[in-house]
Amino acid sequence: MPQQRSAGVLLYRRRGADIQVLLGHPGGPYWARKDAGAWMVPKGAIEPGESALDAALREFAEEVGPVPPGIPEPLLTVRQNGGKLVEVFALDGEFDPAALQSAPFELEWPPRSGRMRSYPELDRVKWMGMAEARTRILASQMPVLDALEKLLAGAPGEQEQQQAG
Repeated sequence: MPQQRSAGVLLYRRRGADIQVLLGHPGGPYWARKDAGAWMVPKGAIEPGESALDAALREFAEEVGPVPPGIPEPLLTVRQNGGKLVEVFALDGEFDPAALQSAPFELEWPPRSGRMRSYPELDRVKWMGMAEARTRILASQMPVLDALEKLLAGAPGEQEQQQAG
């Protein structure tokens, strides 16, 4: 059986010296009462013949809403607990959490009831500082936050860019 692969976009922004990331909380009854360790990078399956970047952008649009303008940078590939590989791209941009437009999925609920119910892929998204994000993100996606901090530490700051210009 081929390895499952997914891709996602980690949207981030700077607020002074602070970095904030946009994480999503999965919809549906399994996640309804979970918070710590439940939030994630919006992501989804890479379709046959689709590039990881194209899949990441498509999934962001389906699960969150319009992708902000900008050039996503390859960030990291992580292996989730179930073995799925997730290729993550970082994108500096803005998104209003109130504008969330998440695609629905169908689930039989309660189990073995024969009743299908519709739930959003993500029931909410939230901007979080890095400390808060570390308490809420899936444990298997924690390395994504480390990789973002490392990427941004290597990028010239706003003052350096202004002085160089």
